[in-house]
Amino acid sequence: MQTLTLNNAKTNFKQLVNDTLINQEETLIVGEMGSVILMDYKNWQSIIETLNLLKDKTSLNALLEGHKHRNNNKEIGKTINEVFYDL
Repeated sequence: MQTLTLNNAKTNFKQLVNDTLINQEETLIVGEMGSVILMDYKNWQSIIETLNLLKDKTSLNALLEGHKHRNNNKEIGKTINEVFYDL
């Protein structure tokens, strides 16, 4: 992750946005009032989706249970092929 001052980010903003989209790398922009992150929107959506799943106790428990079974080499539920058989 690169770090830029707010003034540097403003000067090169168009190139900074293009580089962020091409490289899929976040940029920390530091100003007098604090710092912000510039990142690709798809990556941001993925982070939010993950946080929402982790906040949901049912989803989190299912995720942890799945990891536990996978680590014990046990299969539970349906396979990927069974779930998406009609695609």
